[in-house]
Amino acid sequence: MKQRRKPLGKKNVIGANVERLRRSKGIKQKDFVAQMQAAGVDINPNSYSKLEGQVRSATDREVYIIAKLLGVPMENLYDPTDFWF
Repeated sequence: MKQRRKPLGKKNVIGANVERLRRSKGIKQKDFVAQMQAAGVDINPNSYSKLEGQVRSATDREVYIIAKLLGVPMENLYDPTDFWF
């Protein structure tokens, strides 16, 4: 399994949890991108990698589809300690 070369960014709060959940289910990144594309999300491997690395924002549609494909409630993608309220 490849290790992340760069530290996580700050563009979204779900990327690290998405990566953790995807890996825990044994799904390769390229396979997950293909599942997202099949579900109607216009995403490429580079863009998805940036989402997991928190280098780009995640759209509401992406968050919904990711949760659905991983079989978890959307709330499970978020870490409450990432919020300031």
